[in-house]
Amino acid sequence: MQIAQNSVVAFHYTLTNDAGEVLDSSEGREPLTYLHGGGNIIPGLEKELEGRTAGEKLNVNVSPEEGYGEVQEQLMQEVPRESFQGVESVEPGMQFQAQTEGGPLMVTVKKVEADTVVVDGNHPLAGQQLAFDVEIATVREASEDEIEHGHVHGEGGVEHEDGVEH
Repeated sequence: MQIAQNSVVAFHYTLTNDAGEVLDSSEGREPLTYLHGGGNIIPGLEKELEGRTAGEKLNVNVSPEEGYGEVQEQLMQEVPRESFQGVESVEPGMQFQAQTEGGPLMVTVKKVEADTVVVDGNHPLAGQQLAFDVEIATVREASEDEIEHGHVHGEGGVEHEDGVEH
């Protein structure tokens, strides 16, 4: 079966950056399982998997525009140190959930000064060219419930809080 809209796909991958550093990998774990066409993985990778079949291996290069986006400077902000009350020590690399007008946003601490902290609301991989080595493990048709919910159920997918696969 070919990967198409509403296919459930399981694949192994290794993700590297331009410098060849491994950023993430499914090695030693279960393959990543997703609903094709459900917006569950980055667009550039999903586009390249379209039409592929189980057992295929491929290398996919994804531009920032089709990955985690370009770096948006307006998401870098200087906030008062007092905004981190209750946090004993704020260090670069720490992540916090900020409440914004647009809703919750994960931010990463970039720099800590005496009275201010510079935080970045961009995805950590924004602005980066990404390289995926992929091996497709399985492809199957999604159930009507999976299509309705927009994600995979069961092994490798989502188990709902009531413990019942919907």
